[in-house]
This record gives sequence, C-alpha cells and structure tokens, in this order.
Amino acid sequence: MVAMLVSINDSALIKVAEALGEEEAVKLIEILKNSSEITDDEIANKTEIRLNSVRKILYKLYDHSLVSLRRTRDPNTGWFIFNWKLQPDQLEGFILSQKRRVLEKLNHRLEYEKNHEFYYCYTQGCKKIPFEDAMEFLFKCPTCGKPSMHYDNNEIIQVLTKKVEQLRKELSE
Repeated sequence: MVAMLVSINDSALIKVAEALGEEEAVKLIEILKNSSEITDDEIANKTEIRLNSVRKILYKLYDHSLVSLRRTRDPNTGWFIFNWKLQPDQLEGFILSQKRRVLEKLNHRLEYEKNHEFYYCYTQGCKKIPFEDAMEFLFKCPTCGKPSMHYDNNEIIQVLTKKVEQLRKELSE
C-alpha cells in the first residue's frame, strides 16, 4: 500500500511539474527525486537544460514550496552555492490550494451565470452578451451585427454546479 501511495504522489508531482514548467520541469523533478540534495549546476549538467532555465523552474517550484534550498558560500570564490531538495510532503498542500483557487473562480463564474440573462447571435466566433449590453446594442451582435436572441445558459449552470459540488466534496474530505 505504501508503494501505491508513492506512485500516486509521483504521478501528481509530474502533473504539477508539467503545469508549472512543462517538459523541462519534469526532467528537473526526476533528477530531484533521485537526489537528497543537488546544486542547480549539477541539475543543468544532468538534464542538459540551460542553467538560467533550470534556475527559473527551481524558483517557480520554490515559490510553491515544492523544493527547498540551502545556501552556502564557496570558500575559494566567495560565490553562493544553492543546494536544492525536493519536498514531496508539500505536494498535497499545493494541490489543495490550487483546488481552492479553482473553486473560488468557479463559484464566481456560477454566480455570474445565475445572475445574468444572456443574448447571442449563434454565430461561431461571437460571444454571448448580458442583457444590459444587448439592450445597448439594440439586440444586435456587437461583433457581426446579426440579431441577438435569448441564450439559455441552464446547461452551463448545471455543469458549473456539478464541478463546484465535486470540488467542495474533495476539499471537505
């Protein structure tokens, strides 16, 4: 059962890396997973990713507490050496905070959909507009000029409601 938990964390970690830094971040995570502590130079050498890109990804991961760093000074050059370490125990917190952020946005969108009546010309590339705007445009599409008709957004409301309920349930568990 422990091995299954680790593989779930690994796949979640890879998905988070993809979301934060795409393919290069995945390579970085693979190196970090197999190291207790490693410098950005060593990561760049092992992955063949430019040092600036490695640092950029590491700082993005650091901003989300997915990696930690320890700074030491090189006694010969006086330059700082940054030693990076993966913090997989922070992954769950990161995912929860992202889910909360998504839930907040979905709630905002759901309220907007519930509190507005929309009009649409049913032309691809044009957008639905709220009643107030449709009235200002004399119920003509501001993009193509065709007449705008009432748009039933009940299906959107249902989908958003399901997603909000699903996320609330996941966050309360």
